[in-house]
Amino acid sequence: MDSQPVPLRTTAIRFVRAVRIFLGSEVGGRAKLMFAGLMALLCGLNGLNVVNNYVGRNFMTAIAERQTAEFIRQAIYYICVFAALTIVGVIARFAEERLALLWREFLTRRAVNLYLEDGTYYRLDVSGRLAHPDQRIAEDVRAFTVTTLSYVIMLFSSSLTVVTFSGVLWSISPFLFGVAVLYAACGSYMTIVLGRPLINLNYDRLDKEASFRSSLIHVRENAESVILTHSEERQRTRLVHRIDDLIANIRSITAINRNLGFFTSGYNWMIQIIPDLIIAPAFMRGEIEFGVITQSGAAFAMLVGAFSLVVRQFNSISNFAAVVSRLSSLLEAIEHARAAEGSGIERVEQEGRLAYERVTLGPAGGTPLLKELSVSIPLGTRVLLTGSDPAAGVALFRATAGIPTAGTGRIICPGASDLMFLPQRPYLPPGSLRQILLPPGKPGEISDDRILQVLRDLGLKDFVRDADGLDKEQDREISLGEQQLLAVAKVLLSRPRFVFLDRIGTTLGHEQFRKVLGLLSDNSITCISNGEDYNSRGLYEAVLEFGEDGQWTLTPNRP
Repeated sequence: MDSQPVPLRTTAIRFVRAVRIFLGSEVGGRAKLMFAGLMALLCGLNGLNVVNNYVGRNFMTAIAERQTAEFIRQAIYYICVFAALTIVGVIARFAEERLALLWREFLTRRAVNLYLEDGTYYRLDVSGRLAHPDQRIAEDVRAFTVTTLSYVIMLFSSSLTVVTFSGVLWSISPFLFGVAVLYAACGSYMTIVLGRPLINLNYDRLDKEASFRSSLIHVRENAESVILTHSEERQRTRLVHRIDDLIANIRSITAINRNLGFFTSGYNWMIQIIPDLIIAPAFMRGEIEFGVITQSGAAFAMLVGAFSLVVRQFNSISNFAAVVSRLSSLLEAIEHARAAEGSGIERVEQEGRLAYERVTLGPAGGTPLLKELSVSIPLGTRVLLTGSDPAAGVALFRATAGIPTAGTGRIICPGASDLMFLPQRPYLPPGSLRQILLPPGKPGEISDDRILQVLRDLGLKDFVRDADGLDKEQDREISLGEQQLLAVAKVLLSRPRFVFLDRIGTTLGHEQFRKVLGLLSDNSITCISNGEDYNSRGLYEAVLEFGEDGQWTLTPNRP
């Protein structure tokens, strides 16, 4: 499990690469146009701010000099500038949100594809290299896109503000301009020194919150098992431990925020008085108009604010740095999982054939579970896998399914549509009964009558009624036995040439299992069944028996 953020240089490289991939994608052209429009709007906003600064000066001067006509004229200008600022600002915000949404959609789709491709999700789970990849894809991608775009806009806007208001402030007082630059530089340095620990703390906080949430989900998903085993106290201890870790982390964050707050609050308050302290004496000597005081205060605040991006946004920046680092960790883990050395077993696809050529299963240098297996499974037969070591049958099931398994040799198998697997604990994806039962890509090829007939054959004639039809989303509790029978029904409706069963008799019971084997044969489905069942041996044409030290024997079964 990752416990440390990825190095800054690696994170920065991957950040730049993520931006480059987005701009070079199929939606990159639209993104560039939206970004160019957004930059034009920001230039307009900055220009309006400069106009507003001068209008404000003239407005305050008219008040000080009691010039009624000039006061009314400048008030009208003020209202017009405010209206323009509102319109341009709202449009700019809308464009920013739409561009962020486009980027989030692109990155999320890409992350999901990488996560599900070539069993990467399985390798990540087995390796334990990465904590909570689901949160990183769902939450961190959102934060990354929205915050990155926000910072790009703030940086661009601050740059424009520095360029335009430097001239304004310099024209009022070169000394005040120098004070603004020095003040902002010292403030940024002190903020970084005081707040730097927040980056690692925020990185850990995201993981700790995800850990607490996943523990709550674990209790909900295993509620029946928890109550049957009276494990409430253990789960409570586990949850309290997660809460304690999270609270300790947040306390550290709030302590640093407190210290940082003392500095930044004082820093921001001083911005309001510094220009008055420097400019007011000139007004008292009659060297400048009264409006220049307010103009210098506004220009000083704008310029220092532009220079002080780190001071104003440090909490947000520390969160953003943690998000970028977490996404970098996700990418690193995915790349490592995809590049990791896979099984030494070669899988070859060949239509209508399931065979094993010199297949050895087990860790290198250890005692093999299965050694030099070379058999071919004839079409239309039923083969029982049994023996003194059940782990050998399980390993063969996993290797045939393409799950990374230590071993060597060659497995020849048909395509995915002609080879299906029924594990001991079935998996039913969310959806309606029709979506659960029908094979992908064939929703209209199997009639309702056929579906209902298969369910009746399996003793599930009342299941459709209880499920409120074939097309209602299933949200009710389904027993393990019903889940297994529904998985069998999907096989019967899909009609592959081969099906590999893994100890499903332990769930169904002897009589129900005999019925399932009969239905598979009636539908010309070749069946390989892993699991000891002495009472049903007569139902198989062959028995593949595993012995000690990986030995095996294939015996034709004559009733």
